[in-house]
Amino acid sequence: MFVDTSALYAVLDRDDRFHSRAAAVWKELVLGAEPLLTSNYVLVETFALLQRRLGMEAVRTCSDRLQPMLTITWVGEDDHRTAMSALAAADRRALSLVDCVSFHVMRSARIRTAFAFDPHFTEQGFQSVPGPASDDPSI
Repeated sequence: MFVDTSALYAVLDRDDRFHSRAAAVWKELVLGAEPLLTSNYVLVETFALLQRRLGMEAVRTCSDRLQPMLTITWVGEDDHRTAMSALAAADRRALSLVDCVSFHVMRSARIRTAFAFDPHFTEQGFQSVPGPASDDPSI
């Protein structure tokens, strides 16, 4: 299972409209046996979002409590280039480099499911748990 910024943020922000769903799914995932994978790009994006919106305590909580439960794929130069090419080819303002890196990491690791609220995952043919939030272009 790949873990996206949209899910990590929703787990930590009690005021996020997806918080209750995210917290319930997160609890199930960490109690399960399935490995949880993310990328260093997702962590950078998550930390920046948490810091800007919620402050450093939220960053510390994510780093100290959530990150240890994740296997991190460290994106290298070749992966970055592949994702940049995909971003340029997509030519879409709402699609981010982090999204393209996530899709590349998932395809490389043969992961079909993401813990995400970002509808871009389902647009790319992945399954999304608990499901996409089609009306949320911000993450």
